[in-house]
Amino acid sequence: MPDRDFYDTPSPGKEPGAGRGAERSTETEAERRRRRAQFLRDLAEARELRDRVQPRRAKAARLRHAMRMRTFRW
Repeated sequence: MPDRDFYDTPSPGKEPGAGRGAERSTETEAERRRRRAQFLRDLAEARELRDRVQPRRAKAARLRHAMRMRTFRW
């Protein structure tokens, strides 16, 4: 179909990462790691909160994980 080619081909200058290129050059590796560490801390905190709020679901998830680990072949 000719109209499908239009959607598959990105327009020039509208690439997903085009606007972030200049921002990336000024960002240091340490800043990126700091932001990533903060994100991972927030994610862990959210998981702990969810586990406290939904203990039954958390227990089921722990049991499923334990079953997967028991059946995993090293």
